[in-house]
Amino acid sequence: MVRLSRAETQERNRAKVLAAARDEFADQGFRDAKIDVIAERAELTRGAVYSNFPGKRALYFAVLAELAERSARAPHAVPGTTLPDALGALARARVAALPLDDEQAGLTRDLMPEVLADERIRRPFAQLVKLNGLLLGLALERLDPPDRPAGAPIPRRIRLAETVLTTLHGAGQLAAAAPGLVEPFDVVSACERLAGLAFNDWWATPVIVPAAQAADRPWAPPGAVDLVRAEPFVPADGVVVVLGTHRLAAAEEAVRASRGEVTVVVVTSEPDELVPLTRLIVAEVCGGLRQAFPESSWPGVRVVCDVTGTLAAAAGVLAVSDETEAAVRIQRGRIVATADGRGAGHAVSTTGEVSRVD
Repeated sequence: MVRLSRAETQERNRAKVLAAARDEFADQGFRDAKIDVIAERAELTRGAVYSNFPGKRALYFAVLAELAERSARAPHAVPGTTLPDALGALARARVAALPLDDEQAGLTRDLMPEVLADERIRRPFAQLVKLNGLLLGLALERLDPPDRPAGAPIPRRIRLAETVLTTLHGAGQLAAAAPGLVEPFDVVSACERLAGLAFNDWWATPVIVPAAQAADRPWAPPGAVDLVRAEPFVPADGVVVVLGTHRLAAAEEAVRASRGEVTVVVVTSEPDELVPLTRLIVAEVCGGLRQAFPESSWPGVRVVCDVTGTLAAAAGVLAVSDETEAAVRIQRGRIVATADGRGAGHAVSTTGEVSRVD
């Protein structure tokens, strides 16, 4: 019999806890689920459960994140090449995951009450939804309409994206509260028709931004997993913006100003709960994006959960919190500009090409 290493044993126990918790939450709901019962289902001690997850809510968010990411890996549908087709495909991917009965609804029914009950969760949740609106909006913008005149600017489509997400979120909440009431075909049709609405959508350049500081030091980041594409990568040239979970909406400032790739590094002072929440919320949209949109229109933004703060440290951000906002610009494998504070992403994105003397 092969003896497992300590890390392998911990990973196996974590998987057993997640499987047992999924069944317990489905049967009892979050409020009535018991850690002792989860431990019994997993054939582990109560202490083994707490050694992997510090609390029941952290475990609940982790279960939902695992399920969302697994659903996001489902076989791809035929992507849409027009706004209505892409939004319809996105809606079909989302409604396919809606609970059809009380047993399925038991897993998700308590998510929003938990979000609403605690300001420490509600603020990050709101920022994550804003980030999802940006990601979906950028994909919609890159799905260039064939009738757009040559040279005409591509309209901002963030408000369209947020309206679509509002529709899908409402459908999900109603399906959880009253399984069987939501008609999936109507939700898909509504999202397709939203593509034809005119939104007075615009984005204003920040009025006050910090001054970017010139730098010249090595860029040696650790590997990371991009939540948008669900693939490992190493952040390369472009803009890296480090944002706490209360500042995620600031990602658009870097995106609109940068001509290259933007990597959003999400940091938090409460990783046990907010990291799985981030994985959950981003997977809900990006899984649909990968299924419903052609790869050429996927947003040119990468999103990373920096659980340990090592990627932030590589960017020179040694202490992180939910209010963190800092950015660096990478050029030819070196950090050439830095900024800290509100507007940092915009500041380093507009520094232009930086000359080096080798």
